[in-house]
Amino acid sequence: MRVVTAAVWLVTTGFGIYLLCLWLAGGGLRRQRTKVTRYPSVLIIMHPALGVTSLAAWAAFVLTARRGYIWLSLGLLCLATLLGFVMFTRWLGGGRHARDAEQGFPVLPVILHGLAGILTFILILLAATTM
Repeated sequence: MRVVTAAVWLVTTGFGIYLLCLWLAGGGLRRQRTKVTRYPSVLIIMHPALGVTSLAAWAAFVLTARRGYIWLSLGLLCLATLLGFVMFTRWLGGGRHARDAEQGFPVLPVILHGLAGILTFILILLAATTM
């Protein structure tokens, strides 16, 4: 289960990196300075930072088998998931938040990133509760 979780997590990360690259290529950083984006800086920085930190805690769990790391990983992933949900609802909402950098996101990678993220969360929750 540890290897499957890591593989799903890598798929999630791959889609996330792709979406971040699209956002940057679409002028996301320039839009941050002019406040013309639906994603505040805290979302853009904290969502992947929490995800990577959670992945590091998962790796520490895999290497040491200490339960504390798996719970740390789950807690950090909860926060990353919450911020990801905020980003997703803002992307869906459009309307007054619709701006250039995010409008070009293709639907399939967004959906696949979210589904892989949810699957990762479920796998870690299962691992944490069955140990």
